[in-house]
Amino acid sequence: QVHLVESGGGLVQAGGSLKLSCAASGSIFSIDVMGWYRQAPGKQRELVAAFTKSTGSTNYTDSVKGRFTISRDNAKNTVYLQMNSLKPEDTGVYYCNAAGLGEYWGQGTQVTVSS
Repeated sequence: QVHLVESGGGLVQAGGSLKLSCAASGSIFSIDVMGWYRQAPGKQRELVAAFTKSTGSTNYTDSVKGRFTISRDNAKNTVYLQMNSLKPEDTGVYYCNAAGLGEYWGQGTQVTVSS
């Protein structure tokens, strides 16, 4: 089992920044991919950014390229999502995801960007 706890969401004006954190605990050795998803009201959950440990690769959805950065601190078993130049369309609940032998989700953190 892997337990994920997100933090860092909030309300910000358009053009502002937020940094989300996701602390992982448990059987983290089994995890290969960690990422962030978001779900806007009335929309499906979508992948925002992810990195794959086995390949060292990162990927971003097109709408956040150049604005968001995913990073990790292995010593703290924590993944971050730095979000800059936020837009109202970035509003949603952001979920941390970990996948490997199993798939795990955090509880979600609300990000609201006002225009």
